[in-house]
Amino acid sequence: VQFVESGGGLVQPGGSLRLSCSASVTVFSIYTVGWYRQAPGTQRELIATLSSSGTTNYGDSVKGRFTISRDNAKKTVYLQMNSLKPEDTAVYYCKATLRGASVTDWGQGTQVTVSS
Repeated sequence: VQFVESGGGLVQPGGSLRLSCSASVTVFSIYTVGWYRQAPGTQRELIATLSSSGTTNYGDSVKGRFTISRDNAKKTVYLQMNSLKPEDTAVYYCKATLRGASVTDWGQGTQVTVSS
């Protein structure tokens, strides 16, 4: 099972984007969901997580600018990205985990490019 990510694109510095990812899973609300990103030549980086109880955590690089949310009825996770910077350019992925173990495969990701 994998998520399908969407919503990426080209945006100018300072702009905003909202990413979405949806998965065809039977159960969704019990999972912790996370957004990751990978820039060329770098390792995949975990940037935001949202637990089943609503606890969020953000990486220092996105804290205060990005917001993760979920709609359990739609089995969808969102990432609202504001004040985008060129260094946010990457392919963005999402993943679900349960007690630390992955329950979804990596999807295709969605490309975000921040450039003037």
